[in-house]
This record gives sequence, C-alpha cells and structure tokens, in this order.
Amino acid sequence: MPDESEGPPWTPAMFARGFQEASEQAFDRQQDLFRQMFGVDAKGFPSQLGAMSQMATFKTRVQSGGRISIPDAEREALDIEEGDIVQTVIVPVKRNRGNTDE
Repeated sequence: MPDESEGPPWTPAMFARGFQEASEQAFDRQQDLFRQMFGVDAKGFPSQLGAMSQMATFKTRVQSGGRISIPDAEREALDIEEGDIVQTVIVPVKRNRGNTDE
C-alpha cells in the first residue's frame, strides 16, 4: 500500500497535460464525426453546397406504431412533401413511460 503522506502519484502539471490531451482527442473525434455526417472534403468545406442549410432539429413525440411527425415549419423550410425520403437521427430526450399527463 502506498504511503499517503507522499501525496498523489501525479502533479498538477501532469493532470493538466492529460486533460489537454483528452480534450484534443475529443475535438478530433468530433471533427471526424462531422466529416462523416456531412461529407466534408479535405479542405473542410461541405461537399454538397447548402448541405448544412438543409437540416432541422426539433423535438417530437413518438405516436402509435412508432410514428413521428415533422412539424409544419420544418417541412416548409426544407421543402419536404409527402413521399419524399428523409434521413433521421434519433436521440431520446425524455421518457414519459407510465405518465400520460404530459
């Protein structure tokens, strides 16, 4: 068992350096994900003009049969009509299981 009177096995500088490295790795991973999701070229520009302007983020409730609705404003802004194919990314925000008041 190590002698606790010696203090921690790392110095504040070591901790700061480790935190900096972890932060840089997280940033690099986020950039990689961004490139994969939006088709960014080697210079960092979207490969499809206007790709970022053709996105919407909104909350919606899951209905019977797993159906979700795209709000009118988003459909209009993105010129989405019945029969169009869209891509979705699902992130659970709040679970209301057993609570029908909300």
